[in-house]
Amino acid sequence: MGTWVYASPFRPPWMTAWEAHSLSVLTDGRFEMGVGTGRPGIEDELRERGLPAVPPGERLAQVRETVRALRDLDGPGHHTPVAMAVRGPKAQALAADLADTVTFAQLPGEPRAEVARLARDFRAIRDVELAILPDDPAAAAEEIQRRREEIGFSYFVFGADSADALAPVVAKLAGR
Repeated sequence: MGTWVYASPFRPPWMTAWEAHSLSVLTDGRFEMGVGTGRPGIEDELRERGLPAVPPGERLAQVRETVRALRDLDGPGHHTPVAMAVRGPKAQALAADLADTVTFAQLPGEPRAEVARLARDFRAIRDVELAILPDDPAAAAEEIQRRREEIGFSYFVFGADSADALAPVVAKLAGR
């Protein structure tokens, strides 16, 4: 169970950490907190909601503080897994320090070779679960298998709105 990715400028770090820790305890450790700095265009979305447009460096600091607060709440006997969505080198470096799972924010139409390069470069720094969001259910099973074999992606995330369309894909891939 997870939140996928909280965008750091929308919530105070302590609140996100407290909610994530609470959910982790309530689910006997089956909760994963997703956190990131926000997708492209986040500044406009913040302004639309009457919030200040937080600079990227400050958003990275918010992510670090959120995970630090979560670790403090977890204490030595509990570990809430953290997934981070990243793109740039600073976000990747932060994820290398903090995350259990890393997903790369892909650009529309980005070539497969670029995704493979991002994964290879990151794996050279640290071996973590790599996640990606396939968006074409018709080709999802083939693409998931290819990415697992060729690039090393081990973790796939689908939104609830895709569950029915992807159920046959999951069934086809079961046990592979």
